[in-house]
Amino acid sequence: MAPLPRLTPLRQFDTCRLIPSRFADAEDSVLAPLADNDAVLRDLFELDNATNERLRGESGLLPGIGVDELVFGLPNFRIVNAAFTYARPEGSRFNDGERGAWYCAFAAETALAEVVFHKTVEYAEIGRFDDSVSYQMLLADFNASFHDLRGLAAFEACLDPSSYIASQALALELLECGSMGIIYPSVRHPGGTNLACFRPALVGNVRKAQTYRLTWQGSPQPAVEIT
Repeated sequence: MAPLPRLTPLRQFDTCRLIPSRFADAEDSVLAPLADNDAVLRDLFELDNATNERLRGESGLLPGIGVDELVFGLPNFRIVNAAFTYARPEGSRFNDGERGAWYCAFAAETALAEVVFHKTVEYAEIGRFDDSVSYQMLLADFNASFHDLRGLAAFEACLDPSSYIASQALALELLECGSMGIIYPSVRHPGGTNLACFRPALVGNVRKAQTYRLTWQGSPQPAVEIT
């Protein structure tokens, strides 16, 4: 077995994560405006809940994460749980399609660069840079030891700009070893630092900060404003 990355004690406050604003108000449902009365709304909720990954995870029905790992009763706990239960089918850099992670940056500029890159790739695929999207900044604090890829040439493949093969393999190995997560250099923002936290309980003091509006008007580079 190859050596694992070193462990680094991390005490980092105000880490930055951006999510679409429509997901930030977890107490409300997008189904509410569709219902004429409580009975119809209850039926819509039951239909929605049947395929709601966060609720399935909180009921212990997902293969990638157990209900005992999720968090409850804390401010914004639904948003935290959603990060781990809604995984993209193809996964992300340090998670597969069965289990998500809490991705965040040490600085707002890095979080913005990550979001802008991925949204721009989506628009490039359809050949259209014409959209305006609102993102909510979430702040969180961390105090734990994480595996650290910074400055380690042996793990350069895990920072491949166009492939997640090596990074997902490493993440799986680390998860099986009980890792808390990975600190790594941002691939999209030179000089920036990111954290992929594997454990919901470590995502501390989650609170909302500013909201950003990203607007594409024919160019791959959006206009960014704080709203």
